[in-house]
Amino acid sequence: MSGYLEPRPTGEIESDPGETALQGLESFEALVLDILADSGLPTEGILVGLQERHVLMKSTSFALTRLPFEKRGQASYISKMIIAGSVGLFDAALNYLWDETVLELRKRVVNFDLQYFYEVAEKSDNKRKELNDESDLPKLDDQKLLSGCREIGLISDIGFQELDLIRYMRNWASAAHPNQAELDGLQLANWLGTCIKHAITLPYDKITAQVKKLLVKVKEKQLDDSTIKDITSFFVNLPPVQADPLASGFFGRYTTLTTGPETLDNIRRLWPELWKQVSDETRYNFGFRLGRFRANGDQEQADLARQLIDLAEGATYLPSEERAWEIDGALDELIDAHNGWSNFYTEPPIARRLQELVGQHGDVPEGLSRKYVLGVVEVFLTNGNGIAINADPIYRDLITRFNPQQASLALRSFTDTTIASKLQQQLPREQWSELLGLIENKLTGRSDRELFEAVRGFAGKPHQLAKHPEIKLHLKRFEG
Repeated sequence: MSGYLEPRPTGEIESDPGETALQGLESFEALVLDILADSGLPTEGILVGLQERHVLMKSTSFALTRLPFEKRGQASYISKMIIAGSVGLFDAALNYLWDETVLELRKRVVNFDLQYFYEVAEKSDNKRKELNDESDLPKLDDQKLLSGCREIGLISDIGFQELDLIRYMRNWASAAHPNQAELDGLQLANWLGTCIKHAITLPYDKITAQVKKLLVKVKEKQLDDSTIKDITSFFVNLPPVQADPLASGFFGRYTTLTTGPETLDNIRRLWPELWKQVSDETRYNFGFRLGRFRANGDQEQADLARQLIDLAEGATYLPSEERAWEIDGALDELIDAHNGWSNFYTEPPIARRLQELVGQHGDVPEGLSRKYVLGVVEVFLTNGNGIAINADPIYRDLITRFNPQQASLALRSFTDTTIASKLQQQLPREQWSELLGLIENKLTGRSDRELFEAVRGFAGKPHQLAKHPEIKLHLKRFEG
């Protein structure tokens, strides 16, 4: 059958090598089918027709032109594919083709960065603990292998789609299912070309090649300032589709308890700049992973995960349960600091932590909304002795993040005993006027707007608002 795979020298020939090979296949088929028949075994529909095999053999030589000669000597599954196809077992040929593809993808993974691949491809932290070296690659199913290779740039998006189609066909048209009649010779040859192009010989793109070098540097030795600057410059134009897997790899490596101190230092120095390029979906995923660490009792890993999230000021991406607990604690600390000595110095860092926890959209768990709004209003109004200069801009920012429901709570905060008491003093009264201006455009409900107009038009002192008959009527309407 070499006549299919290697062109013969130019010159006079006695016969068409294709015809000769076809006759050989026909003779071999007759021999095999006779043996099966003599043994009482089925012979109908066992082998693909001669013409389809002929097409496969002729087309295979063109597909193989993409495969360098130095790689051909190692491609044993391609040899098996061609042999299986030549005798009419296309389903087995497809199996062998996919085996070669998987083998080559695993080689690419190992030659790139195996640990990084595991950190990106396996989304389960528990399952990832079982993945340590090359011998563990078979623990990942083919879908995860393909997806992981795509995410880290070892195959392109188009390559992923084409290879995934072959994976799908292999699954339902494999030797385990009587579907070989659905396959034809040209399809198999084309799929061989696809696997060679997208899995075996595809070169790294520029960014993937840079990521490979970066991963080596990060775990090799402690990076100097110049190298850190070069790497962070590389991050600037990194789109989320490439930043996300890199960040996932860093996160996984950082939270692995066996990672060395120099690598941890390198990741810490690179993380804040990389975080800027990471999508919100991936940021939330880091928060979920922290939550899973805690739920599974992996406290050391949870602490490491929290270090990275805090380093990027990403507390808003923590799971809602953890954020609720931390927001609640931060509010308690803030009020304590506000009412304690040296509050001008102790309030700002706690206020910044609260700002980080609620995020740019003021996302607060529903059960904490009232406590949060009243707490922010209380500290914004001051303790009457002066404005905490470094904290006041934070409080204003938090108020501008109020949604309509939170603004409504802030408007009615004068009904709270602590707030009403505070409004007896001059400075809190001035701040109250500021507060009304900050929330005015956030009030969307008719009852809120009517109450707002009544509060703003109130001629008395604001600590008396809740006692005024007209205001009480508005409040009753609102509750009704």
